[in-house]
Amino acid sequence: MAKFEIKLPKMGESVAEATITSWLKAVGDTVELDEAIVEIATDKVDSEIPSEVSGTLVEIKYAVDDVVAVGETIAVIETEGGEVEIVTEKIVETPKEVATIEKQVEKVVESTTSTLIQKTGKSGKFYSPLVRNIAHTEGITMDELESINGTGKDNRVTKNDLLAYIEAKKANPQKVAATVSAAITGGASAVVATKNETQSVKKEIKKSNIVLQEGDEVMAMTRMGKMISHHMIASQETSAHVQSFVEVDVTNIVKWRNRIKDDFLKREGEKITFTPIFMQAIAKALKDYPMMNISVDGDNIIKRKSINLGMAAALADGNLIVPVIKNADQLNLVGMTKQVNSLALKARTGKLNPDDIQGGTYTVTNVGGFGSIMGTPIINQPQVGILALGAIRKTPAVIETPDGDFIGIRHKMYLSHSYDHRVVNGALGGMFVKKVADYLEAWDVNTDF
Repeated sequence: MAKFEIKLPKMGESVAEATITSWLKAVGDTVELDEAIVEIATDKVDSEIPSEVSGTLVEIKYAVDDVVAVGETIAVIETEGGEVEIVTEKIVETPKEVATIEKQVEKVVESTTSTLIQKTGKSGKFYSPLVRNIAHTEGITMDELESINGTGKDNRVTKNDLLAYIEAKKANPQKVAATVSAAITGGASAVVATKNETQSVKKEIKKSNIVLQEGDEVMAMTRMGKMISHHMIASQETSAHVQSFVEVDVTNIVKWRNRIKDDFLKREGEKITFTPIFMQAIAKALKDYPMMNISVDGDNIIKRKSINLGMAAALADGNLIVPVIKNADQLNLVGMTKQVNSLALKARTGKLNPDDIQGGTYTVTNVGGFGSIMGTPIINQPQVGILALGAIRKTPAVIETPDGDFIGIRHKMYLSHSYDHRVVNGALGGMFVKKVADYLEAWDVNTDF
């Protein structure tokens, strides 16, 4: 017999942790190779973790709703054959007994600590068992924990944050006490208590005294719906949203697609929509205006090397998810079409993995797919811009020719550009969206694919 540890795998460059949402196997169950044993959630994506070996599940280290860091062992599977036997039964049993005692001690500490330090504070911040244990040992109150500006994900207080606070408290207890007091009372000096997304949402969507009427139905928000609410409200509070609008004549693109779509499907095995054409134009414009391809980190601007286009896609339940086309500026039209179609299909069928939605540097949303002619989309933090594609419509338009001006029927659409006015001024925001329009209007109707 041998034991194999199942660890939380790396799920994207910016994913450091995940939440256990459901165990698909229980202790004592037989597990096959590649069989899913647990469901996890990171941001907007739910994923399953398969077993790397066959055997029996003998230990589950985390409960449902626990937050686990990448690389941590979440379960242990006992396998058969091919491994070196443990020398004596005594050596095998002792670690088990020690582990049992350790778990009992942890439970006692947990039960004692939880009466004083709750897992989640009034602000919505989550506190890990380690942080709560240190706080309990050092006599740190819940109000003090709430006042600490965490450096972890979603402003979560880490062990280092708490230890730094304890050192500062020992060095200057009066100053720390004044800061905590200000944080509790909501004073202007409560700079330590930085608002995070959860705090914002609690303020915005707190329960109101709505009077229910006969026939009304009360529905709880889904987990994804709550995450989207948090993200959108936080974005509005973070960025100074400004919009620019441009009308685009896409008659040549419509004619070109109608001419080649059947041959494209026959040769490439893919249906070509307008989306890949628009994505290609946006990627080109981002190369021309690299200061639209940035992120804001406090007082710093991060200029992104890669152009990774987020593509907002609707899910069956009405929610939106944003898969990302990596290195979009390096794709030709065929490659862009394959990426757009593949990610859209994975989104519709719920098969996106965490890496599919990571690393976006600029986002595009197609509001025209629902009949809207324009929109004012909310920026996907920490990006600084998002472009909404309006519906393509036949409209009467003035056509300029060497022989004079005429009225004709043209295919037109609106591009709606939302950008962060903290770092993008109106000139840059307007020139960028105009450049996208120029690329679209210059499309050669006679070109091949």
